[in-house]
Amino acid sequence: MPSSKQMEKHGRLVARMADRLGTDLDEAELRGDLRPGERNAMVLSCTNCTSPEACEAWLEAHDSAGDTPTYCRNGEKLKSLKP
Repeated sequence: MPSSKQMEKHGRLVARMADRLGTDLDEAELRGDLRPGERNAMVLSCTNCTSPEACEAWLEAHDSAGDTPTYCRNGEKLKSLKP
């Protein structure tokens, strides 16, 4: 099980990636498109990523994007939650 520090770090990465795509995770939850616990599952999946440093660099280089890097474990889910 990842440490709370790892969960916090990857929680920020998931939130930032969602932001770059224009995906509002809070709104997706309110719409019922993101079920309870699913955001935590996304963060947990992110903790298994082998490229968090590359992800951070990608996020720094992009203010907005239409797609995620190919290695993003949550890319398809994040795109599916866009309004």
